[in-house]
Order: sequence, then structure tokens, then C-alpha cells
Amino acid sequence: MALSNKATPIYYGQFRDAVMRGEIPVNREISMEMNRIDELIENEGFYYDDEAINGFIDFCESELTLTNGEDLHLLDSFKLWAEQIFGWYYFIERSVYVPSPDGHGGHYERKRIKKRLVNKQYLIVARGAAKSMYASCIQSFFLNVDTSTTHQITTAPTMAQAEEVMSPIRTSITRARGPLYKFMTEGSLNNTTGSKADRCQLASTKKGIQNFLTGSLLEVRPMSVDKLQGLRVKVATIDEWLSGDVREDPIGAIEQGAAKEQGSAENNDYLIVAISSEGTVRNGSGDTIKMELAEILKGEYYNPHVSIWWYKLDDIDEVANPEMWLKANPNLGKTVTYETYQLDVERAEKNPAARNDILAKRFGIPMEGYTYFFTYEETLPHRKRDFWKMPCSLGADLSKGDDFCSFTFLFPLSGGAFGIKTRNYITELTLMKLPAAMRAKYDQFMKEGSLIVMPGTVLDMMEVYEDLDNYIARCEYDVRSFGFDPYNAREFVERWERENGPFGIEKVIQGAKTESVPLGELKKLAEQRLILFDEELMAYAMGNCITLEDTNGNRKLLKKRYDQKIDAVSAMMDAYIAFKLNREAFE
Repeated sequence: MALSNKATPIYYGQFRDAVMRGEIPVNREISMEMNRIDELIENEGFYYDDEAINGFIDFCESELTLTNGEDLHLLDSFKLWAEQIFGWYYFIERSVYVPSPDGHGGHYERKRIKKRLVNKQYLIVARGAAKSMYASCIQSFFLNVDTSTTHQITTAPTMAQAEEVMSPIRTSITRARGPLYKFMTEGSLNNTTGSKADRCQLASTKKGIQNFLTGSLLEVRPMSVDKLQGLRVKVATIDEWLSGDVREDPIGAIEQGAAKEQGSAENNDYLIVAISSEGTVRNGSGDTIKMELAEILKGEYYNPHVSIWWYKLDDIDEVANPEMWLKANPNLGKTVTYETYQLDVERAEKNPAARNDILAKRFGIPMEGYTYFFTYEETLPHRKRDFWKMPCSLGADLSKGDDFCSFTFLFPLSGGAFGIKTRNYITELTLMKLPAAMRAKYDQFMKEGSLIVMPGTVLDMMEVYEDLDNYIARCEYDVRSFGFDPYNAREFVERWERENGPFGIEKVIQGAKTESVPLGELKKLAEQRLILFDEELMAYAMGNCITLEDTNGNRKLLKKRYDQKIDAVSAMMDAYIAFKLNREAFE
């Protein structure tokens, strides 16, 4: 068949048929990816190449070896994922300068150039799916078959995790069962002169794994942006990008350098494969990436150059249904047993400390919702709204130090919903002390107007007051109640009372006894998506919230780490308490 713009991909077609017959359950995200692939099939501008994907499969099954030394037979899921990378192409036309044979002058010619469609693939799949082995297959192919490849990297939160990608390749070199690996490690049968070491063209070295015939190198890099920036790599695999506590975006850092390798007339497209099980880290780069992937899957953002295979249960209740577990791990029963999963389910029920990890890693359920107060879905911003001239309750959580000095406006709406706007203040000194990753996030807050940077090293509360007062006047907010944490608030509150009167001002004493009930009510509102915020800073603050429960079951709002700011949420709670105490003012 070779190249065709009308063909159904072989392995996707088999998968789709099995899904339609009810043999394979799929979640919402996989279903949406299937819709995207169906659109590729219908688009005559995209071409499917069965020879390319089958060439990859033949190479893997002829040459590669499992870490234990056994022959490799590609899983159906591997073929499905790889087909997205190797099976799809498109053509572009470029004007290319062609010199004259005599060396004098030349002319431009239009050339039609074949390009690989997918340059990024995201795999979010449960632990035990052999995803690191898949990364090894990708890296091995480009290291030995694609002669245009020069520099390849693999990265992971730890060296041990990165080694999971390297080990199968090293085993394949040692065993060399296929003709290509035998040639690369032993040399041609027609050339037996010199030592075997001198004839070896593929070897594991101190630098990584090197192909001396093509000059290609595969090396391990730490998952740190400063170690990844500026690298002009052709192929990169990123392992467990959702599991490491990485605040910066390693995928973006790699892509910046890789994009510079795009040639003019050659098909030397970069490829980034990011694989991971679900994590338990909040407000890292992973959350941002998942939001972008969700937009692509929903069709809100069109990007045919990205392949997304996001395996997870649709609902936590499905943990009790083994028939649904394939939604989280397509290789269940092949690379990991149902018994292993069942034992983990039993352990999660008996051991709350292990529950978070099991639900995230085995079933793809974002465990932020169980480790943290607000779930991942509850922290997704809503569409942009203005609450001009509307009545509201104001909450304040004041600080002069490195924390935010936060003010949150709470607008009662119809249907029991509440609109939210927040305005926060820090000093220039606080901004200067931020690490690069957090500075980028803070820049985003400043751009959207939710974070204001004041001059100096300590916040002047009267300057803060003036700015906030001007903001309220510009928006024409009708502030009818004001709740505040008394810490560091005396000067600000006294002026507020002088200028606005004493009505509706409520002191909110922090502690589990005071916070527990309003926190529970705000949680229920968030679950129903009735807290209508549109600012990234509020999403960030909500994502940082954890709660501490006392012996009486009362909960207190906390943050897990010092740099995880929750002040805007504290101010929202203060505003909500003040609203409840002054409800008649809003009638």
C-alpha cells in the first residue's frame, strides 16, 4: 500500500474495531483521541505509510531484547502508539535554490517535501504498562536506523528512572541477536582485521550509547531546565514527567532547542515522547501541560502534530470494577497481572497512606483531589467574566513579608453560585528572590492583573490601600461586607472603617473551629463548579490548599510547602464568612 491519503491505519483500525465490539473499554480521553485520528483519516492532506510503521516494528522485533535477555515482541499498545509517530505524514512545498552545474549562478525550484506529522507524543498510562520499554524502542530505532539523527537524550526525575530506558538498549548491544546489531557490534564478516573493539560501531560508553558509524549519541540528562536548555536534539524521551516535583517545564525546554534543528530541505523533524504515570504533584509544569492536552482533545485547540494517549479511569467508583481497569492500563494481563492490581486495591482500602499513590499510579486518578483539598478539576478556571457594579463581599489576608497580601472579592450570583476576583500584592524584593520557574508563573499573574508588585522591601499597607481603593472605584464594585484575618490588619482595617463605615466588618479568627464549616461549604460549591473564578492565580492558590483535621473532625486550611501560596483562598474564605454574617445586606 505504501503512502495513501485514504487508508485506515492498520493497528488503529484493529483497535477501533475491538472498541466498537465492546472488547476494550476506553475512557473519555482515549475516545476523544480516537475522534482526532478519525479526522486525520478523513483529511486528504494527511498520508498514512504502512511501510514506515511496519519497518519500525520489524526492527524492534528482529533486533531488540528485553532487559532479562528474552526476545522482544511488541505489544499491541506499542504498535498503536508508534503508528501515530511513524505512520502519518504530510507534504509541504518549498522554494529551494539549485546551483548551476558550471558553478555560475543558479535558480530556484519548487520542491515537495515529505514531513512526519507528529513531533510530540504524550503517554499518560498506569504503572506496569512497560512504557519505559516503549521509549527504549523509539530511541533504539533513531539511534541505528535514522542516519540523520545525531543527538538524542532521555531524562527522568531520577537517574534510576532514566536507566530504565537505557538498560534494554545495553542488553541488546551485549546480546546482538539481529543482523544489524551483530554488524554494529562485531563488524562485517568480510572484514575481520583488527580487534573486535576496533570494529565495534555501537557501544555503551561513559557518554551514553554511541553509534560511531553515524556519529549519533544517546545520553541521560537530569530533569532540570538549566541542563536541558539549548540542546539541539533530534529525539528526546521524558520519563515520569508527572511524578517528579518539577516546577519548570522540561518538555518545553527541550522543544525550544529541538525546534532549531528543523532543516530547510531535509526531513529532519524532531521528536519528543513524554511518558508518565499520573502524579501527585500540584502546580508543577504537569498541571499546565494536562490543561493544554485537554484543550487539544476537546477540539478547543487544533494541533495535529501532537499525539495524546491518556489512560485513566473515568471515575473513582470504577476502581471496584476490574472490567474497567483496562481504561487505565491497556497492557493489563500482559505486563502486569490482574492479581497485582487486586492486591493493590485491597492495600489501598486497608492502608490510607498508600491509597494516594495506588489510585494515581495504578488507575490514573489525579490524586491531588485526595491529597489536596480541591481536586484538579475544581481548580480549572472558568470563562472570563466581569462583575462590574455588582454587590460583593471582600476578604483580606494581609502580609508584609514574602507571602501574598491578598484580597478576594466574592459576588453572590443566581443559582447559589459565587463569582470570584482576586487582587494580591508583593514587593519588588520578593519578586527578585524567586527562582526562574516561579518567576515565570508570577509574570503570568502580573500580566492578568491579579498580582501587583509594589516598590521596596516591605509592603506599605497604606499604598496597598490606595491601590485597592482605586481598583474598587474603577470596577465600581459595591462592597457590602468585609472579612479579615486580624494578623497585621489593624492599620488597614481602621482606615477602611473610617472611610466606609463600621457596617459589615467581620474579624475572622483563624483556626479549625472557625474555618471548618465554611471550608466544607466552599468545597461543596467547588465540586459543583459554582465558584466562578477566571484568574490563574486563584487556580494556583486553590491547587496549593491542604487541610489539617483535628480530633473533633474540624479542618484548618494549610499549605504543604512555604512556596505554595494559599493566601487568595484564605481571603476568599474570609469574604465568604463575612457574606454569611451579613446576608441581609445582599437581599
